[in-house]
Amino acid sequence: MTGRGDPPEGTPEGLPGGGDDEYRSVVFDESFIRAARIQEYSARERMSDHAPAVRSVAPPGRRHRRKRILRSGPRQLLLLFLVVTLAFGTAIYLGVRSPYRPPAVHVAEQLRMAVTPLAPQGPVPGGAPDDLVKHSPAAQFPVGAAGITLPAAGGTMNFSEGQVMAALTTVKDYLVASSLDADVLAGRAVRPVRLLLDPDQYAQFDRSFTAPADDGRHAPAGWLVRFDPAKAVPADDQVRVRGTLRYQETTPGVLEVTSDHLFVYALRPAGSSAQPVRDASLFTVRRELHFRFDGDDLLKHRTELLMSDVQAGPQACSTESPKTLRPLLAGQRAKPTDPVGTDPYARGVTSAALCGALSRSAEPSPARPTPAPPSLAPLKPAS
Repeated sequence: MTGRGDPPEGTPEGLPGGGDDEYRSVVFDESFIRAARIQEYSARERMSDHAPAVRSVAPPGRRHRRKRILRSGPRQLLLLFLVVTLAFGTAIYLGVRSPYRPPAVHVAEQLRMAVTPLAPQGPVPGGAPDDLVKHSPAAQFPVGAAGITLPAAGGTMNFSEGQVMAALTTVKDYLVASSLDADVLAGRAVRPVRLLLDPDQYAQFDRSFTAPADDGRHAPAGWLVRFDPAKAVPADDQVRVRGTLRYQETTPGVLEVTSDHLFVYALRPAGSSAQPVRDASLFTVRRELHFRFDGDDLLKHRTELLMSDVQAGPQACSTESPKTLRPLLAGQRAKPTDPVGTDPYARGVTSAALCGALSRSAEPSPARPTPAPPSLAPLKPAS
């Protein structure tokens, strides 16, 4: 007798408990049907124009997540905006408060200068160039660039030995270009000097030659040595030079070099062409210059000229700021009114012009030719 749940023909042979035992563990309840990925269309849906008999259904969890995302989208955008704003503000705060700021862009200062003419106390001694030098304090001075010697270079806190040597070499090149170059001395060129300066000083340099002034900033002699070729020309090409160079790192990353040199020139009047030269005179220029270097200057072989203190003579004192030095030549004297007067009550820009007296010990004392003894008349024979 078959049970209520068994088929009329009974349980098939060979299968324990019948064929339904294989699927007894699968329970097709409502939750299982809802969770199915593929669902069959209902009879009413199949009567429509649907070609496939089944449809794909997203899992319930994914459907719920999608709904949550749609509901929480504006909130997440707001949260993201707040995070980005907070990060940006923190970066700005740390950048302002950070002690490791990038170095500020350095701008070269203007050159400060003082040019002092030295007036002679008597007539300017004249003679042959070699004789004048031989009887002057410059008798043992080297000639030309050989007189600009470099000190032993060593490294500093932030500059290597090679960088210090590069600074000293640049200073020597500046001294040679501004004190020994024939075209510069004759007033035909300024470019060799200008190229060695920091570009920030170009404007001041150019104005010193186009519109010189006694303001301590724009005197041509503060930058270089040159003479008016219409008045004085070199009597020879032997410029005597002696001086010193010193260096030190004044602040971290800044190297300064100080030069102090004497340049002695033998000059003669521009219209004179007599040979051998007997109408020459000596003109002495003392230049104390302060140079500044940073890493960029060293790489580009240039310098910043900070201070220039120049004393030059013999020449006349003047209230003007000439474009060239104006030496007094052999036999000439300074005007009786030298040095010029200064009015401390005058308003306006104070003149920086100075004038000093050239010491006689600084002038050459060439030997004078020994006069010939008087001739003796022959004795008359006695009568």
